[in-house]
Amino acid sequence: MSFADTDPALRPLLNRYAADEMPLTEPVLRDVGEVASGELDELAAAAEANPPQLRQYSPDGERIDRVEFHPAYRQMSRLAFERFGFAAMSHRSGVHGWTGRVPHVVKYALSYVFVQSEFGLFCPVSMTDSAARVLRRFGDPQLFDEHIGALTATRWEQLSTGAMFMTEQQGGSDVGSTATEAVESGGRWRLTGRKWFASNVDAGVVLTLARVPGGGAGTRGLGMFLVPRALPDGRRNGYRIDRLKDKMGSRSMASGEVTLEGAEALPVGELSRGFRQMAEMVNVSRLSNAMRAAALMRRAVHESLVHTRQRTAFGSLLFDQPLMRRTLLPMLLHAEAGLGFVLEAAAALDRADAGDETARTLVRVLTPLGKYHLCKLARQVTGEAMEIRGGNGYIEDWINPRLVRDAHLGSIWEGSSNVIALDVLRCVRKESAQELLADDLLARLGGLRDPEVAAAAEPVAAAAEGLREQGTALLAAPDEQAQAAAGDFSWHAAQVVQAALLFEQADHEAGGPGGARKLLVAESYLQHVVHGGPPPQRALAELDVLAGPAR
Repeated sequence: MSFADTDPALRPLLNRYAADEMPLTEPVLRDVGEVASGELDELAAAAEANPPQLRQYSPDGERIDRVEFHPAYRQMSRLAFERFGFAAMSHRSGVHGWTGRVPHVVKYALSYVFVQSEFGLFCPVSMTDSAARVLRRFGDPQLFDEHIGALTATRWEQLSTGAMFMTEQQGGSDVGSTATEAVESGGRWRLTGRKWFASNVDAGVVLTLARVPGGGAGTRGLGMFLVPRALPDGRRNGYRIDRLKDKMGSRSMASGEVTLEGAEALPVGELSRGFRQMAEMVNVSRLSNAMRAAALMRRAVHESLVHTRQRTAFGSLLFDQPLMRRTLLPMLLHAEAGLGFVLEAAAALDRADAGDETARTLVRVLTPLGKYHLCKLARQVTGEAMEIRGGNGYIEDWINPRLVRDAHLGSIWEGSSNVIALDVLRCVRKESAQELLADDLLARLGGLRDPEVAAAAEPVAAAAEGLREQGTALLAAPDEQAQAAAGDFSWHAAQVVQAALLFEQADHEAGGPGGARKLLVAESYLQHVVHGGPPPQRALAELDVLAGPAR
């Protein structure tokens, strides 16, 4: 059965966030769901077992630095970029029949289904998408039109994928310590330096940061540059791939170390604002990370449901045993709440791109909250799913080991959890994020129409006010104390936001066929996750309803 059909939360959320888009969305959703649960799943397993190889020299000794991929990875890439057009959706009109661009909320929903079978490929997909976004937003159209066209192509032969070479060995997440230097000569810029962790290392279009003359220390001295893989005359640009990383997970996709040796580069936007422009790319990638974490959780839940509904032990199905139900319920709650969070952030991004400044600030805080919370939870949920499957869950014949490995990566790339929590703290200090979140959540809760839903959601209003107080306390605290508390604030804030969104969705579904189910999910999340109390007995008794259809 399609992954789109076994998820009881997905279509109701889409029917709320993208009701007018459903005639065009539904056929693509069916297609992605069927491909993800069949062909893509098989390709992903083959690509994981046969990681890319770096061929540095041709037989006659010429330096070529070519990454060779297994045919399964190439076929997966064609599915993502060509058949489904994930990197083009937000930029080109006409993809899948849309007269304009596909809304972010639809793109993230479709991506969530795809990623349930293949996590690693979506790093190149996300960076290609966000590279086009950065060039459209900050670049000179006449200079970058050709590159944007290649990044957003839906025909394989015309496509150039994108990458972001930012991490350096001495700095890691401390981008201000970037040592790569940019030098201008004769109207041309050349970059020299070393990038330590470069994913999608053979990308055709690379965005990177380099220190510009006279720019000063720290991030203020960094300019953004586009480094093409090939020069206009077809020659290889001046950088080499030193080696590929032997990664724990996401093995289908090539990450490597790169040395820039006077590589020709094009400046993007204002060189004095390079870091701020790169932050646009990073933030979009972080939201993609949150989406992928939700997808991993959903696949883990799906695998656990399939297993426990088929496996008999001690005289009964595992699914019917009380302690197993107690184990499955929080996994289901986390996955469903995570999906709602991601789609809300995507909908806010749509509003922000349409000129809504409040939505822009909301996205600014929702993105690190989602990255922090959901990526940490994905490690927990995928690990629980491995244990539920037992010994088979530890064997590479099954998907569980891959889910666990990939889940750990989500908390590392685009900023580790501590870095992300400190970003939330910056949002509190610069954007009054605690005020924005509290006001937004209270407005949502105040708009609930169904009396039963509104009554059940009353404690969330108190929790929203509590966020306001916590944020104010962070502002008043000494810096060391505020930094130490940033993680706790981020974790709790994400939970309160998700609780409010679950009740808002329950209100939307009230009176319909799934209304009672969604309200029970919201009440269970509030009681068991936010408040840390025991799971409602009704939720345990009706777990088959909450879990959705069996495969």
